[in-house]
Amino acid sequence: MVASLIRGVTLATLALCFCSGSLAATIEEYKSKIDSARKLAIELETTLRNDDSSESDIREFAVRIRQDFPTAERVEWNGGTVETTSGWLLDKTHELEGDTDAKKRLLAVVEIREYLSAISFKLEELRLAAAAERTKDEDKQKLAEILRREEYQKPQEQEESVVQAWLRRFLEWLESIFPRSSDPAPAFSGLSALTVLLQVLIYGGLLALLGVLVYKIAPLLFPKLKRSRKPKKRKDRIILGEQLGEDATATDLFAEAEQLAREGNLRGAIRKGYVALLCDLSDRKVIGLARNKTNRDYLRDVRSRRDLHPRMQSVTDTFERHWYGFQESADQDWVRFREEYNEAIRSV
Repeated sequence: MVASLIRGVTLATLALCFCSGSLAATIEEYKSKIDSARKLAIELETTLRNDDSSESDIREFAVRIRQDFPTAERVEWNGGTVETTSGWLLDKTHELEGDTDAKKRLLAVVEIREYLSAISFKLEELRLAAAAERTKDEDKQKLAEILRREEYQKPQEQEESVVQAWLRRFLEWLESIFPRSSDPAPAFSGLSALTVLLQVLIYGGLLALLGVLVYKIAPLLFPKLKRSRKPKKRKDRIILGEQLGEDATATDLFAEAEQLAREGNLRGAIRKGYVALLCDLSDRKVIGLARNKTNRDYLRDVRSRRDLHPRMQSVTDTFERHWYGFQESADQDWVRFREEYNEAIRSV
């Protein structure tokens, strides 16, 4: 029995491995059928050992085996196909189905289970080997991609720029003016001391001049070196008698106006919204704020802007009617004011 089992597993494995060296997705499907049949064999073996099996169990097992494993089956493999044979499995299943002796049936099921387990193990072994081979290829490809990156390339020799060439020639000229003597330095005399002093002064002056040039030119060549100017602290602003904090924005003011409108203070909401509009126009450099300016002064400031002026005038008229005229305000007045506000902002 053992010899025939080994021979059957070997034939099945050789059939799968013929002219192929790697594992593909279709092999996974074939292994899934092997594992499913092995699971059924284990279940049938358990029922036979417990004397709980019936003819219908054996018949269903045999039908399932014949359904999943034809005599010959072609399996796709690495761009080609190989042919698998299931003759031994089908013969052993036929033998199991035709025998009535419980012990012989159990022996047949054990052989089938071991046969399927051996094939499953071998397929898993082939899959792992192919996966390891793919991993090696992927690692080689990844390493090649890394080595092709710019930081791993041999740096190219940079050509001398115009400034570098000018500096090199300048230093060579200085060296030609003050050549180094190879003879031992003589004892200081009055003339030699003066010469040394002149050299020190000239070199010091040139270094100072070079430092000034670098200080002036470097920010032009490298804008990031410019000293960042600290933003001036914005002073408190007064708009129509209302003092605004240094951090107050038009968005914050209009949010306060919305809150007043929700609370039912529509007159106050319209005033706050008008102040928000003036603040927004000031931030956009359209108007200039002043403590003594009135709403009509701000309206005159935008008279040269044809798109903004009519919308600004409409918002100003609404503000005057409801704030200075004490006209009773309703919800629709706030809605209309908000639309006029948005149109004025969009026209800037």
